[in-house]
Amino acid sequence: MVNVGAKPPRARTAVAEGEFVAAKGTIDRLLGVAGSEPLPKGEAIAVARVAGISASKMTGQLIPLCHPLPLEHASVDFDRVAEERLRVRASASIEAKTGVEMEALSAVAVACLTLYDMAKAVDKNLRIENIHLIKKTKSDTVSQPH
Repeated sequence: MVNVGAKPPRARTAVAEGEFVAAKGTIDRLLGVAGSEPLPKGEAIAVARVAGISASKMTGQLIPLCHPLPLEHASVDFDRVAEERLRVRASASIEAKTGVEMEALSAVAVACLTLYDMAKAVDKNLRIENIHLIKKTKSDTVSQPH
């Protein structure tokens, strides 16, 4: 791992997103649109949200040489951006010596993979696309010890 011991702790945030692509009817089922059948595995959005947040908390275990971080906040949100496309957006924040972009990216990737797993029985043409970092920030002020 990279030695971050000499760096001062700062407030840091990261936002990542990706897209889950499926047939319109599959997206309807994922979102529980009125009149659409439920998915065989249940409520995909809720499961994917929890999976993404859990992945963000486990990033240091999943990715070799990534620092394990005690996140202060993580969230995963879903927006339908087209009839056949969901945007998955995750954010993570912490006060630490290193950033949280890997945690936000991990959350998006695992949330998308969970949607894939939840929908694969009803749609054989699922895709995950465009997972990328939207932004990362760190405060200019150094945190003071408590």
